Amino acid sequence: MISATEPDWSREKPVPGRFEPGKKMLAALRRYQKNSRKADPVSQTIKRIAVLQHRFWSAVCGADIPLDSNIGGGLLIPHPNGIVIHPQAKIGPNCLIFQQVTIGASGASEVPVIEGHVDIGAGARILGNITIGAHARIGANAVVITDIPANATAVGIPGKIRQT
Repeated sequence: MISATEPDWSREKPVPGRFEPGKKMLAALRRYQKNSRKADPVSQTIKRIAVLQHRFWSAVCGADIPLDSNIGGGLLIPHPNGIVIHPQAKIGPNCLIFQQVTIGASGASEVPVIEGHVDIGAGARILGNITIGAHARIGANAVVITDIPANATAVGIPGKIRQT
């Protein structure tokens, strides 16, 4: 079973010879975050380069994932097209996010918390001050506006828990 607490950094590592823009964008984001905490000139230069790389890969992907996002390690975005993540949303380790997903606010500071190892299907919307429990699954095109417990599956509009 994939951990909901310990990030598996190998999931973000690019495979040589494959075109994986999502992994390149995440690598730039991680480089920026690592070097933004340091004040030395080399780190500041790397940070500026990471910003440019992130902008390039964001444009290639058509994704809006801010550089200061709170995203746990091991994130998989195999098809990053159209992914939008609110800058204050919290995403746990080892999550999987497919294309056209929006993780956003419903008010000024009402943002979702997504715990570890959550799979989010294509086109899903997760909105508001809600929590998605560890190992949960969000179906394609679901609109989730209420809390989803751990190990549950949410589908539909609005997202409802499906019994398995």
